[in-house]
Amino acid sequence: MTDRPLGAQISHMLRARGVEVIFGIPGVHNVEMYRGIETAGITHVLARHEQGAGFMADGYARASGKPGVCYLITGPGLCNAMTALGQAYSDSAPVLAISSCLDEADARRGQLHQMRDQRAAAETVCDWSAEARSPEAAYALIDRAFSEFATARPRPKHLQVPIALAGRNAPPAPARPAASGLPQVSHGDLSMAITRILAAKKPLFVFGGGARAGAGAVPDILRQTGAASFVTYAGRGIVPPGTPLFFGSTLARPDSAQVAAEADLVIAIGTELSEVDLWRDHLGHDCPTIRVDIDAEVLAACGAGDMPLLGDAGAFLRAMAVAIPARVEDRAPCWDAAEVDRTRARWRAEIDAERPGILPVADALRAVMPEDAMIYSDMTQFAYAVKEVWDMPRPGHWHHPYGFGTLGYALPAAIGGAVARRGKPTVAILGDYGFQYTVQELGTAVELGLPLPILIWDNAKLGEIEAAMIASQIAPNAVVARNPDFLALARAYGAGAKEPETLSALQQALLAAFDAPGPTVIRMTRALAG
Repeated sequence: MTDRPLGAQISHMLRARGVEVIFGIPGVHNVEMYRGIETAGITHVLARHEQGAGFMADGYARASGKPGVCYLITGPGLCNAMTALGQAYSDSAPVLAISSCLDEADARRGQLHQMRDQRAAAETVCDWSAEARSPEAAYALIDRAFSEFATARPRPKHLQVPIALAGRNAPPAPARPAASGLPQVSHGDLSMAITRILAAKKPLFVFGGGARAGAGAVPDILRQTGAASFVTYAGRGIVPPGTPLFFGSTLARPDSAQVAAEADLVIAIGTELSEVDLWRDHLGHDCPTIRVDIDAEVLAACGAGDMPLLGDAGAFLRAMAVAIPARVEDRAPCWDAAEVDRTRARWRAEIDAERPGILPVADALRAVMPEDAMIYSDMTQFAYAVKEVWDMPRPGHWHHPYGFGTLGYALPAAIGGAVARRGKPTVAILGDYGFQYTVQELGTAVELGLPLPILIWDNAKLGEIEAAMIASQIAPNAVVARNPDFLALARAYGAGAKEPETLSALQQALLAAFDAPGPTVIRMTRALAG
């Protein structure tokens, strides 16, 4: 326990708080942050762009359940990562970005990497952004970030450390403070909620990503209450495939509003029911709602007659599954199971017609995808179609840039996920245009020797934007770009490259990529569907 430069002390502190991996790019301004990484026993992953480092930290956090950390330089380094931090904020990923900053930015102009207000810029995409002006402040802010990750809705935080301060000797960080947990719904509120649910004739559950920790209790709850259910995109896997009365992740279907209108009670667990969940202003119900969430802002949307419950959705579900059998036996549902099945089949046909050629390819991939595979997708037509019909066998195993909706997410996020899950299957799915946003991170995947299948849906255009223009009666323009030879590009980086011509060959290529010594780019086109 000796004095070291503050930059080194921060790395040692992070290791003591459980951080094993940091993503980033060193520079002259943040070099002191790198003094202590190896001696602290932390692995550093060298990204090719700060945006990639931010996405990797996001992907690592989603895969591991632990905070993802990235080191950034002053000015452009932080700015480059702000897109990734905005995505982490939108999707509730616990990312801690630590950057250098100028010692003084007001009295002097023309300094390297200078911004007018770097801290305020980061605050626009983070939960908070703060500057540490002493070692004690740096330690306190790091512990504040980790405490908030564990006790509230996890969202990115930014800490900046002045260059000179990072190089000055500082005492070690204090011991880790006692941990606390998420807020809990009271026993009284739990009892009242169960009473209302059991009194409903046609209860409808909507499970969001915030309910993942209670997924094991969901089948029992649905059986006990006779309820129908939806999941949001982020909640896929919470309701197991084949569960009776399960409408899937199809809330974006316009006439799902008619289903919601049939319910006499909606129970929304761990979901905002936001625009990117529904693609309309309202779920469609006119009955009371029980909402369970750890974010008070979400609960503020409740109206008269609704029941907002601030607390951990996972613990709430587990408690329900124990408490309900003590009151009643399983209830016969009032929902029509055959009608649910017909509705899902009709919606699948709609999706297939809207984006032809995608679902047969997705079905072939799903048939051979390992059950424990973790999938990261990008903003691409392939993902838009598939996330409505691919029922995941496990929760928290398909990650997508839902809210912020940035291109370029999938590849670096999948790298972060693969680093967190060494030895387990991880997949990236992206479009030809989005791949080019962060293609340089292929070098990182090769460098790390990650057996990562990278599935590129290549329609040689911005297909979704072209469709939107046509729907708006706009002559399509600026939607076709010259693509590189993706397979040659992959080989140039040292990655594998495949272009299967049949669905069977695609399946073989995917399985082979899981056993490869490095990443494999697999190009897919509509021709695969025949």
